[in-house]
Amino acid sequence: MLLLALLGTPVFAGGVYQEPDVFIAEVFDNDPPKAGVIWPDKQLKAQIKEILGHDYRGLRIRYWKHEDRSAWILDEIGKDKPITTGLVVHKGRIERVRVLVFRESRGWEVRHAFFTDQFNQATLNTDMELDRTIDNISGATLSVRAVTRLARVALLLDQEVNAQAESR
Repeated sequence: MLLLALLGTPVFAGGVYQEPDVFIAEVFDNDPPKAGVIWPDKQLKAQIKEILGHDYRGLRIRYWKHEDRSAWILDEIGKDKPITTGLVVHKGRIERVRVLVFRESRGWEVRHAFFTDQFNQATLNTDMELDRTIDNISGATLSVRAVTRLARVALLLDQEVNAQAESR
């Protein structure tokens, strides 16, 4: 009887795979820069909304930057719950994507390197799309889309931070 009950219970494959502060320390060889904050203006908010399909939930976005490398910890809803993702941009290209916290019952496969490695060296084109197609994972479509949107947002935010630095 217990076996039958367990068979009908969904398996939760989510969890914390890496703490965000550990990810940031790893990206910057255990010497992370002080966190910066970007306050999206009306235009940037509209661009982020175009990518995400909804308004970004925060008023400000934290990031870490040293020379040509920036790191971002961003959340996006997969099906019902946020997927916390660490993204690193180096010289305008994705250097690393790592799913840090996964809260859904399905789609957890996006945390594996066979998926996240597809983003390596990706750039953002003038239409705010990635310069490549990201392969889907059967049964994880919503998670794939969420992580892909976050990669686009990280590239956009990196461009904005660099533009702001140049204008100073």
